[in-house]
Amino acid sequence: MTPMQKTGPDAALSAAPASKRLRPGRFLRRWPALSLGLVLLALACVMAVFAPLLATHDPQALDATQRLKPPSAEAWFGTDMMGRDVYSRVIYGARVSLVVGFGVAVLATAAGMAIGLVAGFSRLLDSIIMRIMDGLMAIPSILLAIAFMAMLGSSVVNVIVAVTISEIPRVARLVRSTVLSLREQTYVEAAITSGASTLRIIWRHILPNAMPPVLVQATYICASAMVIEAILSFIGAGTPPDIPSWGNIMTEGRALWQVKPHIVAFPAVVLSLTVLAVNLVGDGLRDMLDPRRKS
Repeated sequence: MTPMQKTGPDAALSAAPASKRLRPGRFLRRWPALSLGLVLLALACVMAVFAPLLATHDPQALDATQRLKPPSAEAWFGTDMMGRDVYSRVIYGARVSLVVGFGVAVLATAAGMAIGLVAGFSRLLDSIIMRIMDGLMAIPSILLAIAFMAMLGSSVVNVIVAVTISEIPRVARLVRSTVLSLREQTYVEAAITSGASTLRIIWRHILPNAMPPVLVQATYICASAMVIEAILSFIGAGTPPDIPSWGNIMTEGRALWQVKPHIVAFPAVVLSLTVLAVNLVGDGLRDMLDPRRKS
């Protein structure tokens, strides 16, 4: 005995979710910037994860007989002044930039959200916390990061810590302003009147509505952290010279960039594409999560 097929309104209701399902083609047409950013960012992540398989040489191997070779079949991006393969070093450099970018984004977002929630709900602590955040924001991020690196020393972990401290105030101010606006909403006032605890209000009402702008801000922090890490490495205040990072590769080739531009050009292009991918993801998330932009 075969099961009866649904007809009438029941069939229409059961078929509605399938018709509204977001297919890849529709997703690409609706959010092209987000799709392009996700593809580029996925390629960068694949490059970082599978660096040992994609690299053609040891990024630390020195060969004086292969110094300053132009791009060729043996060395796709050429070699640097120590005979190291630039292509392999660029591939391994993706690990440093992505670890710093994602690490700073996660840590700065988490700390900034905690500080912003406290400032938004506590009128007593609000003025004290915000004056501290204003003082940190008065100093440019790169200068603050350089100061912390001078105290902490050169390492990937110290770069993450230094850049995170400089990015926390931006998240804290964003979360505070969002909390102050959400506190005036009717459903929050109703929850307070019904006797709900502050933690329950934050978990059920504040955080879900504050997450969209925070997620978008996190993508911009990730891109900014990658650029700051490259700047710190370029000036010798970031990762140690023995670690292949895009900033270290560029600083090693800056003295010869007029005669051997490939040493600087390839890591600069890859860094630019990665930062562009993160920014495209941020713009796409803003368009996707903003209800005023939805058709």
